[in-house]
Amino acid sequence: MNFVVIDLETTWLSPYKHGITEVAAVRFDWNNIVDTFQTLVNPERHIPSFITKLTGIDNEMVESAPVIKDVLPDFVSFLGEDIFVAHNISFDLWFLNYARYEHAWCYFENPKLCTRKLARQLIPELTKRNLGILCEHFGITNSRAHRALSDVHATTELLKNYLRIAKEKEIDIKSFFG
Repeated sequence: MNFVVIDLETTWLSPYKHGITEVAAVRFDWNNIVDTFQTLVNPERHIPSFITKLTGIDNEMVESAPVIKDVLPDFVSFLGEDIFVAHNISFDLWFLNYARYEHAWCYFENPKLCTRKLARQLIPELTKRNLGILCEHFGITNSRAHRALSDVHATTELLKNYLRIAKEKEIDIKSFFG
C-alpha cells in the first residue's frame, strides 16, 4: 500500500458555500514519488480576489476547467485503496467527501494520515504546525505555497522526514493511520 499525498485549493473555507479550484496528488511508495495527479477545477462560483492573491488562481484560469463532478472519477481511480495523506487532512477530506457524497452518494474510506497531527506526535517541541513552519523547520522549499501541487510536494517531503524520525524513534507509523 502506498501513500497518496493530496492538497486542494478552494474558494474559501466551507464546502457548503464554496468550491474546489484545484486538486493535486502524488503517489509516494514510501521512498519515491511514482505518479502525479493535478487539475484546475471550475468551482462554478466566483473566486474572491483575496483567494486569487493567495493562490494565484483566478476566474479566467478555471473558466474552461472541468467541474468537480467530472474530476472525481479520475481522482478516485488515482487514489485507489492507498493511504490518503494531507496536511490538516480534515479540511481536504471535508471538501472531497462533500463533493463525492453529492455526486456519488459515498465517502472516502481509505486509511488516513494527517501530517499536521503527525508533527504534534513526532516533533512536540514545535508549537505551530502549519505547512510553512514545518517546511522551515526541515529546510524544505515550497516555492509556490498555496498552489496544490507545490504544497503536495512539500507535504511529501515532510512525510519523508516523519518516516525517518519514526524509524529512529522505533515508532510504527501505521499506528497513526485513521
